[in-house]
Formats: sequence, structure tokens, C-alpha cells
Amino acid sequence: MPDSKIDFSDIPEMSDEELSRGRRVGRPRKDHSKQLIAIRLDPGLLTKLRRLAAKRQKPYQTLLHELLEEAVEHAA
Repeated sequence: MPDSKIDFSDIPEMSDEELSRGRRVGRPRKDHSKQLIAIRLDPGLLTKLRRLAAKRQKPYQTLLHELLEEAVEHAA
């Protein structure tokens, strides 16, 4: 249902005090946050990465990070 169809009339307005007590919701901040980059991959390779990640029950970007980290350590 789109927001335009939701009836918000019975929800009271929040006071400035209530708003000031609000906190950030989402991923926790880390001391060593990762940097967002753009990378071009062959579609077939990306499909293979996603399948392998699904097999290992982890997000494909996490798997890619682990694989790159291993490769760099072995190359050093």
C-alpha cells in the first residue's frame, strides 16, 4: 500500500522533546567502516558469486570481501 493511502489522522504529533530523544536506527557504526565503491563485473561471474554466497548462506558482498582479502594475503 502506498503511503498516500495510509490514514495517519489518529497518530499524534511528536513534541520537540520527544524528537530530541530519538536515536539513529540502522546498522551500527563501526570504528573501521567500509568504503563504498563501484566495480564492474562480468554478469556470469556475478551470478556465480551469488550462487556460491547462497550456498554458504551469506550475502554475496560479504563473500566477495572475504575472497578478495584472502587473495591479497596470498599475493603479499
